[in-house]
Amino acid sequence: MDIDAVKNSYARWAPIYDRTFGAATKAGRRAAVSHLNRHAGQTILEVGVGTGLALPLYATDKQVTGVDYSEEMLAKARSRVEDCELTQVARLRQMDARALDFPDNSFDAVAAMHMISVVPEPEKVMAEMVRVLRPGGCLVVTNHFAKGTHDTGGLARLERFMAPFANYLGWHSDFDIRVVTDTPGLILREEETLPPIGMMTLLVLEKA
Repeated sequence: MDIDAVKNSYARWAPIYDRTFGAATKAGRRAAVSHLNRHAGQTILEVGVGTGLALPLYATDKQVTGVDYSEEMLAKARSRVEDCELTQVARLRQMDARALDFPDNSFDAVAAMHMISVVPEPEKVMAEMVRVLRPGGCLVVTNHFAKGTHDTGGLARLERFMAPFANYLGWHSDFDIRVVTDTPGLILREEETLPPIGMMTLLVLEKA
């Protein structure tokens, strides 16, 4: 998946994202932000902030920076921040997640909610999120991951059917969890299956 495909896909999805993918990923956002509110430090980076659906969930004592490549998505996020008077949101910036414009060790925590399977070169994105995370900080990832090539269940068959349409859909249905868990410099601390129907997974990782 290339960056132009991602940009075009999310320009198409932006007007209806909250009612479609946004609804399907609600449980993941709530679980991720709940963990961050309870366990993370003050400064949080949300990579792939999208339309800002998670922003109202953060505690008011947090300082959240959100980045996204899609200007259409960010426009909706900015409107949400203004309309809801979200004082916990420090800034929203347009940015390529493969080259985050922040110094090393900038944030107490990083959130990547339902985005790692939609970006080009996800290994680079993972490395960048590790770079800007302080040692001992947590990276919280929610995403749908592939069930495996030997799984014959209905969900696994659907993943394989949808895989060739990744550029149009804007996400990889057959994304390998090891892209996240095998990232150098991270230790997996928690893994939890989430609704709907066990489709999503929450991962909590710590920077060594």
